[in-house]
Amino acid sequence: MLSRAAAVLVIVDIQGNLVQAMFDKDNLFANTIKLIKGFKALGLPIIITEQTPEKLGNTLPEIAAELAGIKTIAKESFSCWPNADFHEQLEALSRRHVVLTGIETHVCVYQTALDLLANGYSVHLVSDAVSSRTPQNRQIGINAMKSAGAQIASTEMVAVPPIRKPKKYLKSLNKVSKLILNLQLASNENKRTSSCDPQSITISRKQGLNS
Repeated sequence: MLSRAAAVLVIVDIQGNLVQAMFDKDNLFANTIKLIKGFKALGLPIIITEQTPEKLGNTLPEIAAELAGIKTIAKESFSCWPNADFHEQLEALSRRHVVLTGIETHVCVYQTALDLLANGYSVHLVSDAVSSRTPQNRQIGINAMKSAGAQIASTEMVAVPPIRKPKKYLKSLNKVSKLILNLQLASNENKRTSSCDPQSITISRKQGLNS
């Protein structure tokens, strides 16, 4: 079970043009932002990495905007663990439950998870906040991490964790719940607006006439 007192959010390489090629990228972005907002509301630490940013680009602006004041760690290895800055920052927190998100599921996220597990960390993989360029590789990565010992979770399972003394954290929990609800409503509204876009309707009509 994920412990709030021991949790740290690790966001792996959601950056540059590569992230635009991810399967189901809109949900990847939305769920990552939910997690960031939830961790910030509860006062929990966040670590974010970038893979050779001078070549692949920087963190997605929408996500970077939520991470003001948090320094990004640039790395060269696929796994985050060999990077000295990542290793030192994580160890300094003395938190052993890593909530893991990012891209690509079957490469950087997978290799990071294996290294964390090998070094005694509990890995909680947020399955709807990781992705790869293909759904097959995404699922293969998730399955491999589960087999290796990672616990599989969803965004809302992590953002609203079970708490044994709910009264103590009621204010924070209410704040997180409202954040999730507002973000979901905004997402639904964006989808509704997109489906009502005149250009989309025109295209749909043309396709209907041509069929």
